[in-house]
Amino acid sequence: MTGLIFALSGSPGGEGGSSLLTSLIPIIFIFIIFYFLLIRPQQKKQKEHQAMVSALGRGDRIVTNGGLYGTVVDVKEHVIVIKISDDVKVELVKGSVATVIGKKKE
Repeated sequence: MTGLIFALSGSPGGEGGSSLLTSLIPIIFIFIIFYFLLIRPQQKKQKEHQAMVSALGRGDRIVTNGGLYGTVVDVKEHVIVIKISDDVKVELVKGSVATVIGKKKE
């Protein structure tokens, strides 16, 4: 009876662990590819955006995520005030700045 069990399950050695390892290698390899192609570049882009937003100053020309062009009038902790026309000022969350198109020349 014992011989029948060994014959059905394969050899009595520790090959069950190695087959588990070989089945996990492709999954690990796919995760590594996803990390280098998707996760890491996104983290780098997020850090660059955070650095750009923290470097905002008065007089900078910006474009918001909504497509508004404006000039930074005031910078607070989480909010900036931009001037989009002669008498029009708008408060925005700093994260809504898409790009800085011109820095104030000092």
